[in-house]
Amino acid sequence: MLKELELMKLEAKNLAGMQPPPQFYDRFAPELAFSKELFFDHPLVVRCAEDVLPFLADDYGHGIDHAKKVSVEAGAIALAEARPWGMDQARHLCLLAQLSGLQHDICRLEPEHALRGAEVSFQILANFPLTDRDKEMIAFAIRNHEAFRPRENSSDHQEEMLAACLYDADKFRWGPDNFGTTLWEICDYEEWCMREILAKFPEGVERIRGISNTFRTEVGKTFGPEFIELGLHLGNRLYSVLQRHCPSQGRAMSATN
Repeated sequence: MLKELELMKLEAKNLAGMQPPPQFYDRFAPELAFSKELFFDHPLVVRCAEDVLPFLADDYGHGIDHAKKVSVEAGAIALAEARPWGMDQARHLCLLAQLSGLQHDICRLEPEHALRGAEVSFQILANFPLTDRDKEMIAFAIRNHEAFRPRENSSDHQEEMLAACLYDADKFRWGPDNFGTTLWEICDYEEWCMREILAKFPEGVERIRGISNTFRTEVGKTFGPEFIELGLHLGNRLYSVLQRHCPSQGRAMSATN
C-alpha cells in the first residue's frame, strides 16, 4: 500500500505539471516579476523569511514553499489593485502583502490558527522598522485569511485591500497546488492510507469547489476561479486513479450515492 501511495504522489505531480498555467501568470507578468524581485531582495522580507522558518509546517503542506508563493502572488495582486493610489503606495502595499504572506500560516497546526498567527506576528515584527499601523494591517490580514469563517470588516480601505490580497493569493493554492503537492504532504503527516484518502476525497473536492465565489479583489474574482477549476479537473482525474487502486472501496462509495 505504501508503494501505491508513492506512485499516486508521483502521478499527481506529473498530472499537475501537464496542466496549462492559469492566465493570471501571463496577465500579471510584470507585477509578478517586481514582486518576486522584492521578495528576494528587500531586507525586511529577507529578514522575515528567516524569522518565520521555525514556525512553518513544512511537513503539512504549509511550509516555506507555500508561504513564498502566497507572498509573491499577494504582492503582485496588491500592485495591480493599488495602482490607482500611486506607485509608492502600491509598492508599500506589496511589501506588507509579502510580510503577511510569509506569516499567515505560522500557527497552522494550532487551534484558531489565524487568530493565533496574528498575535505571533506582532512578536515577530516587534523590532521591524514599520509603523504601528503597518503591523496592525498585517495582523488584520492574517486574522482574516481563512475560508468559510466570519471575517472582520475594516473602515480602513487599505487594510481591507491588504486582507483581500492575502486571502486571494492563499486561495489560489486551492487549485492545482492542492492536488499536486499539498494533499499528499497532509496525507503523510496524518498517516492516511489509500482507502482513507479515497473516502475523504469527495467531501474535499466539494469544499474546494465552494472557494470559487469567495475571492475578494477584482483580480481574484476574475482569475481565481480558473485556479479552482484547474484544481478540480486534476482532482477528478486523481479520484479516478484512486478508485482503480481501491476498487472495492470505490464500489462501496458508489453504492451509497
